[in-house]
Amino acid sequence: MPPYEVVFRKANVAGASVTDVGKYTGVRRLAQACVVAGSLSLLVLTAGCGIQTSSSPNTRTVTPTASARTVTPTPVASATPTSAPAPVFATGIDAFAQMLSSLPVDDQPESHTGYVREYFTLWVDANRNGCNTRAEVLIAQTLAAITRHGSCTIDSGSWVSLYDGLTVTTAGDLDIDHVVPLSEAWKSGAWQWDAATREQFANDLGYPGALLAVSASSNRSKGDKDPARWMPVAGATCDYVQRWIGVKFRWSLTVDSAEKSVLSAALVGCAVVSQPVPVKATVTTSPNQAPAPAAPGGSGAGGRGSGDGVTDPDYGTCKVAKANGRGPYISGLDPEYNFYRDGDSDGMVCE
Repeated sequence: MPPYEVVFRKANVAGASVTDVGKYTGVRRLAQACVVAGSLSLLVLTAGCGIQTSSSPNTRTVTPTASARTVTPTPVASATPTSAPAPVFATGIDAFAQMLSSLPVDDQPESHTGYVREYFTLWVDANRNGCNTRAEVLIAQTLAAITRHGSCTIDSGSWVSLYDGLTVTTAGDLDIDHVVPLSEAWKSGAWQWDAATREQFANDLGYPGALLAVSASSNRSKGDKDPARWMPVAGATCDYVQRWIGVKFRWSLTVDSAEKSVLSAALVGCAVVSQPVPVKATVTTSPNQAPAPAAPGGSGAGGRGSGDGVTDPDYGTCKVAKANGRGPYISGLDPEYNFYRDGDSDGMVCE
């Protein structure tokens, strides 16, 4: 495994879908103070340090401490079961092969249309520590001290882009990539999620394999392709497929046959486990969550939704709702009014 396959793990992820990684910096500094003999061939875990070394002397793991029309405003209690006892997996790479085998196969993912990026709220400050998800990932994955300005805007550090092996020192040159792209997640099951679950997926700090700081150019190359159509540089393949499988398993997503075949073949050549087995995320589904196509010009008084007796999906923002031909919504008349903020307090939203 090449030197840039550096994995930042979360020690206490059980049960969390969005996790506070604000303590990563302190752990990393402690880890940097520890001397790890690169010649060790066995896995060594030093209680005072967050460093693990595996059979690959160049691999380090830093362990932190820390659309249909009818939708009810409140998500229906039909959440994917995630509170059941976790399955017992084999050890090593076999665990990821087992996870892959457990994923349902859907060979018509393109049938789940209606994806809009704005359905996934990005870069929230879930733990209210002043740093949003992008900043948290940059802090967690830097290999050197960072500089920042404002409340938590990261300026510089040192990051190794897994996809192409480039070392990047200017934060502005990095993208935070969803290992499983948002559009891929949509086609694989997120089309039926409620807005809160989509937000949690888009900002998943609870699994270290989900988000990666990578060079902008490599992220553009990947786009929204799955592993059947795109892979990173050869030395990063094993880490990448483990991340991909882990995310899909964590969020109870589907795979198609071509994707599953490529992932299975890639695992055969992997000897080192670089990612942990994920904890299942809580997934809440709302029937008919995918929005219906917008009708030209809208219809009915107040557009598609106001006073029509049909509850529209919660689009998250009025911008997205209006882009789908919905609104305005009137207080006391339309349940959709409660989905959005009435900035001018005129009793009407999305006008």
